[in-house]
Amino acid sequence: MVRAQVGSVGRRARWLGAGVAALALVAACSGSGGQAPAGSGGAGGGGGAGGAGNAASVTVAIQPAANATGVAPGSPVVVKATGGTLSAVRVAGGAGGQVAGSLDAARTTWTSTGRLGYGSTYRVTATAADPAGKTTTTSSTFRTVTAKAQVFPSVAPLRGTVMGVGLPIRVYFDAPVSDRKAAVDHMKVRTSVPTEGAWHWFSSTEVHWRPRVYWKPGTKITLDISLYGVDLGDGSCGGLKSDRHLEFSVGDSHVSVADARTHQLKVYSNGRLIRTFPASLGKEVPGRYTKSGAHVVIAKDRVKKMDSRTFGLALDAGGYQAKVEWATRISNNGEFVHSAPWSVAQQGHENVSHGCINLSPANAAWFFNFSTLGDVVDVVGTPVKLGAKDGDIYDWAFSWSMWLQG
Repeated sequence: MVRAQVGSVGRRARWLGAGVAALALVAACSGSGGQAPAGSGGAGGGGGAGGAGNAASVTVAIQPAANATGVAPGSPVVVKATGGTLSAVRVAGGAGGQVAGSLDAARTTWTSTGRLGYGSTYRVTATAADPAGKTTTTSSTFRTVTAKAQVFPSVAPLRGTVMGVGLPIRVYFDAPVSDRKAAVDHMKVRTSVPTEGAWHWFSSTEVHWRPRVYWKPGTKITLDISLYGVDLGDGSCGGLKSDRHLEFSVGDSHVSVADARTHQLKVYSNGRLIRTFPASLGKEVPGRYTKSGAHVVIAKDRVKKMDSRTFGLALDAGGYQAKVEWATRISNNGEFVHSAPWSVAQQGHENVSHGCINLSPANAAWFFNFSTLGDVVDVVGTPVKLGAKDGDIYDWAFSWSMWLQG
């Protein structure tokens, strides 16, 4: 388990530090490639006035090294002049043509800012001049790695979401990731207030970041994913659009407690009890219990067609089909908080539903309008626990020590 770090660390600074005698090649997506010496100016450098006595004294070093292969597309091209300044640098090749870059203020170091492509050959040509005005031109070529698969990360919630205190950040990859550490090392969660949290893998294509306890209301969250060119194992690498920057925020704390023993739904806002509703939960027989544990609001439907067959209960085995109003979904196993005018007499006294939390029409409408994506509905008093079979967000069913093992 890799814990997320609050704060940021500059990654390019190591390339530009003063006094660096040699530039290390960033590890490629599939191997480090060739290690031939970098091209340099001076004798054999291919530039300047003819004759050894008239050779320019400036030298040029290029990384990646000449004839290197397997270069990671996410690594920069760096050209450095010693004993003079750079006057022109050109990096060309691949489908994108010329690669953009910039000089530092001293005009001694040029660093690429444009992206390299996968499986492409690039030629670097650099011209430098010494203090006497003599010039030298240096060139070299290198080739980037070919990826078996270019992986893209989809993220939930969507950018700009104002979410409830129970919603985890979920990342879904469109191809399996075998080097999970490499992936999470390049996915940073930063928060406006100190927040302990960590990533947990649910499969080779799905990973969630969850705080140890519910989010603090008002927290601003930033997710930075920088996977382009990163080796994710088995020949898969971060694809061209895999670098992402998303921002979310946390709204008020809405935590409701549905108690199957008292037949009540208590609604808390920012820690204060604001409503107590009579409720009817799942009938106390196998297959109909409402699952105990912290559920998360994941969707809302003004009118929802219920069909028990969607979660495995056939119509001839006690299943049902019905349209309900004010349906607030709290899991993907068929559990909702919704209007149930047919069970108003039992609400507050008896559990009769197929697993949902039944409320009167007026109370269900209020709860629907109050709720937002990520609010918590904690069910207590039933013998069946929320788990993996109940949908894609059962994150709070894990203790913190269990979460860290993922």
